Amino acid sequence: MTRIIADISISLDGFVTGPDPGPDNGLGTGGEALHDWAFSDAPGDRRYLAEATARSGAVILGRRLFDVVDGPRGWDDTRGYGAGEVGKPPFFVVTGSAPESVRLADLDWTFVTTGLPDAVAAARERAEAASARSGNDLDVVLMGGGATIASALDAGLVDALTLHLAPVVLGAGTPLFTGAVPRGFVQRSVTSTSTATHLTYDVL
Repeated sequence: MTRIIADISISLDGFVTGPDPGPDNGLGTGGEALHDWAFSDAPGDRRYLAEATARSGAVILGRRLFDVVDGPRGWDDTRGYGAGEVGKPPFFVVTGSAPESVRLADLDWTFVTTGLPDAVAAARERAEAASARSGNDLDVVLMGGGATIASALDAGLVDALTLHLAPVVLGAGTPLFTGAVPRGFVQRSVTSTSTATHLTYDVL
């Protein structure tokens, strides 16, 4: 069964970027430490990344995050979603309008201008089709940014939440939970490595 999974790295004090994030500084000042686990050579981190990306049948991101990953300092052949781990899933961008051009033209981009629920529905359809072809259950992953994931949680669109808790205090930045709708979770798994604690919750 295809699930909608929100997946994001977060600091001990609840931030998903450091201070002053922007197109040329996507993770903000000091925010790179949030993703040390994704670039770690530790077997536990490599295994977790490989297993998670292998289950990705489609990926959703907001426009601000798209502008970062498609920008000149964004993704390349060695840095990107599951780089070096799996085939490239289709990407769905929630945006007010499609960009005039795309640098990463070799990726499968769909720009959804009618809202997050429509993006989730379209991504689910693609993930379910990929599941049928492969014979494996593949998920839709909301990779961020923080506002997109928070909105999806508040709207009840998320089945599971995965947090990669980095051992860093940023002091400021982009918080994940600000004025959030109260919601319960059921803890399903905890995996500790030298660079992060990977937590997965079912959303009630």
